[in-house]
Amino acid sequence: MLTFNHSSFMTFTLVGIPGLESQNLWLSLSFSSMFLAILICNGAILFLVATEPTLHTPMYLLLALLMVADLISTLSLLPKLLCLFWFNDRGIAANACFIQMFFIHGASVVRSALLVVMAFDRCMAVCEPLHYNKILSHSLVGRLGLVALAKGVILILPMPLLLQRLTFCHVVIPHSYCDHMAVVKMACDDTRPNRIYGLFVILLVVGLDILLIGLSYGLILQAVVCLNSRDATCKALNTCSAHFFVILVSYVPALFSSLTHRIGHNIPPHVHILLANLYLLLPSMLNPIIYGIKMKEIWGKVAKYLCRGST
Repeated sequence: MLTFNHSSFMTFTLVGIPGLESQNLWLSLSFSSMFLAILICNGAILFLVATEPTLHTPMYLLLALLMVADLISTLSLLPKLLCLFWFNDRGIAANACFIQMFFIHGASVVRSALLVVMAFDRCMAVCEPLHYNKILSHSLVGRLGLVALAKGVILILPMPLLLQRLTFCHVVIPHSYCDHMAVVKMACDDTRPNRIYGLFVILLVVGLDILLIGLSYGLILQAVVCLNSRDATCKALNTCSAHFFVILVSYVPALFSSLTHRIGHNIPPHVHILLANLYLLLPSMLNPIIYGIKMKEIWGKVAKYLCRGST
């Protein structure tokens, strides 16, 4: 059996979406449309937050950080995938594969951490409205953003480093991007450390983050129950609605994809891979739309720029 080391001369081959090769044109159009939508929507919100002083509040600064994480995830995934669809360019150097893996998984961890911070932000807005600006200062938001970034780097960096010690028996990755477990399965060495660490990261990130988000919303519900005014209750719940929908968009597709891998043994491979792509791309595409719909400040700024451009 041929074996391959981890040198920079080694090249993996990405299969893409097996079983749907005849649909590459339509898939490329769909993914290209998603790519444009993500770039335009996320870029527009980032531009508005950066240029409008009235949007320099904790909620919008955290939203901007979330948009950056979404863009990093998208730019790490889609350009190579579109090259595969358009030019049948399936090769990816080992080092480039590990870098793509780091940025895709790292951005996902940062996104999850930011959702926890945003849950804390909403909790303070509902439970401590009089002290909200004092508690959620710009410096604290900056520090929490750095913590989210550090979490992504620290947790994901060992994944490519552990892979570099392996010898690979196969170079054809049955996936559309360098997913950690898809690359691990190509190795012919003992991969238990890689598998154990990957499971540890999933449990730590998803389990702990969901627990912290649930705790924040438990405190929010407790505060809402104590409100005497129906209008105040509706206002408090509306304050959290956009963040709640973003949580659903971020975690439900990922959970569904994970479940199909573990219990959906009869599900075709292309379904697994499409789900793996969608759970990365759907949040990036829908998050700015959800916040754009719920936040009247964003619509007001968009209208102002449109009116300015038409004069």
